[in-house]
Amino acid sequence: MRKTKFFNLKYRLAALFLSLLLLTGCAELMNILQSASAVKQLTEGDIIGGLKEALTVGARIAADKLSSENGYYGDPAVKIPLPEEAKVIIENISKIPGGEQLIENVILNINRAAEDAAREVAPIFVSSVTQMTITDGYNILHGTDNAATTYLRSTTWNELYSLYKPKISASTNKEIIAGVSAQESWTTLTQKWNSVANSIAGRLAGFTPVNTDLDDFLTRQALEGMFMKLEGEELKIRKEVSARITPVLQKVFGTLDNQ
Repeated sequence: MRKTKFFNLKYRLAALFLSLLLLTGCAELMNILQSASAVKQLTEGDIIGGLKEALTVGARIAADKLSSENGYYGDPAVKIPLPEEAKVIIENISKIPGGEQLIENVILNINRAAEDAAREVAPIFVSSVTQMTITDGYNILHGTDNAATTYLRSTTWNELYSLYKPKISASTNKEIIAGVSAQESWTTLTQKWNSVANSIAGRLAGFTPVNTDLDDFLTRQALEGMFMKLEGEELKIRKEVSARITPVLQKVFGTLDNQ
């Protein structure tokens, strides 16, 4: 009798466990089906419209942040430094009275030039967005968390580079001390260093010539900062409901919340 009761209890527990398992599985299945249904309800126009709006909104916010005063200079994550090879210049100029301030002024001017360039990037991003295909949109929607940024990076880098570099070059060619600009100081330094590095003694010592193009380095740093900010805005739209500030963004990116 006791044995029969034990087996009955055992079967009841097993049945209860199986029921809970089935209910949980059904809930998960319903979530999947609802998510798939929501995605299916999106038209190609919805997807493209949502992605274009997301890219445009994200790009404008990123550009606004960086184009404001201290957008680059005041943000350690994107502040543009001089190349590592400039350490010798910095160390030597810093020895004279006011030298450290002179160096900081150079860095400030460079970052101000980048902030100035950032005011003009939004139209370049918008132009790229208008050329987005349906395939581009689908891949971005279901891609990695930085898929939209990667798309803009691949389609706008060259144009942005052409926008930024002249402004950076104008900054590095400004006189900083005794009529000498940052660019001239950099050229003098690297030429002298390379003459030593390329000598027999230099090669024996294992010295490496420095061929860094100052303006190219600084321009690339400025663009990396821009895309870093853009990536942050994209992540917000993907992950934070409050960042979807328009109905189209809410509709398209809302389909990703349950996936």
